Amino acid sequence: MNAEDSRGTHAPHSNHFPETDEESGPLRRCVITRERLPKERMIRFVVGPDRTLVPDLAATLPGRGMWLSASGDVIQTARAQGGLGRAFARAARGPVTVPPDLPAALEAALVRRIGELLGLARRAGQAVAGFDKAREWLRSGRGLLILQASDGSVAERSRFLAGAADSVEVLDPLPAAVLGQVFGRDHVVHVAIAPGRLGERLAIEARRLQGLRGVTGTGRSQGLDGANEQ
Repeated sequence: MNAEDSRGTHAPHSNHFPETDEESGPLRRCVITRERLPKERMIRFVVGPDRTLVPDLAATLPGRGMWLSASGDVIQTARAQGGLGRAFARAARGPVTVPPDLPAALEAALVRRIGELLGLARRAGQAVAGFDKAREWLRSGRGLLILQASDGSVAERSRFLAGAADSVEVLDPLPAAVLGQVFGRDHVVHVAIAPGRLGERLAIEARRLQGLRGVTGTGRSQGLDGANEQ
């Protein structure tokens, strides 16, 4: 039996809240913390036909939705205390098998989803890469979301953002090599995203990924010092 397998666990929760809320309105309740948060800060799950927990990043799969805070601390603490499987079993009102590699699987899925959304934005003319092009969008006000490589040079990233308006959101969910793949380059450090639905989705998924990694705000990791974007 998997360590996270919760078959046979039907103990009632100590709170008087229903185990899952109706999936309407802007807030959802985390199955672990019981805190109500905006759904954009959470990840939806459903139970598959084999009773295995299935992440639903797009929140489109049929079935009873269960929500978990997009926070590495919440997931790791629950796993360490053996409560992750029990919490989902209560929410699902029946046995659930939680994949043992759930945190890594969630992170990998979010990385793929960010890459896919960024590719869509590039093809739609809503994303540009490279210091000069992205900087032009930033200065003109067209780029209200900036993605920077998580392993980019601190000095270079700061120079790029010099004078940026407070309304510009800066996130660093992916390394330069992964950003580069989307734009057909060896690496990319700076990407500007135009306002719109794709930009909104990108920001949501990037924040979720940083939450799972325990990152708050914009990272300033060292790396690629002196490298130039192609």
